[in-house]
Amino acid sequence: MNTVDTLYGKVPSHILTACKDLKLLVLDVDGVLSDGYVFMGNSGEELKAFNTKDGYGIKAVISEGVKVAVITGRQSNIVEQRMRSLNVNYIVQGQENKSQAIRAIMTELNCTKSSVASIGDDMPDIGLFDNSGIKVAVNDAHPYILGQADFVTSLAGGRGAVREFCDLILMARGALYKQHSASV
Repeated sequence: MNTVDTLYGKVPSHILTACKDLKLLVLDVDGVLSDGYVFMGNSGEELKAFNTKDGYGIKAVISEGVKVAVITGRQSNIVEQRMRSLNVNYIVQGQENKSQAIRAIMTELNCTKSSVASIGDDMPDIGLFDNSGIKVAVNDAHPYILGQADFVTSLAGGRGAVREFCDLILMARGALYKQHSASV
């Protein structure tokens, strides 16, 4: 297997090649964009932490023409607010059938499976993987998901894993060091 040295270590060259033609990046939320912890207060309020590095990566790939979608089985105002602040193109919440959700977006964008990448961490994300040309697992994903992935990030979910893959997309397109002014 041919590999390419990157800031994150060696990456299979076929992954970078596939990243050149990506039209759509689909992300799970809990365990991918967050570390998977959900903090609940006595009054029912919910808190999550998002990594600003991931936010920068999302904004950077959007500026390079990649559409970004989040598909999550949970419903949360926090997710809606954070994703809107990053200009995420598609925000699908409360959707347990992720396969159906990703296919609807692919149809709208006229995407083929080969032009889609998804990042997941647990069993509900299999529907994303089934419809993606590049299946990415965060490094602390469930063992089954790790085994299904084409690429495993060196970083954990909520700890820069999304930024890592966004950087690979940018690298593949020759735009990694392009100046992006983005407030995250």
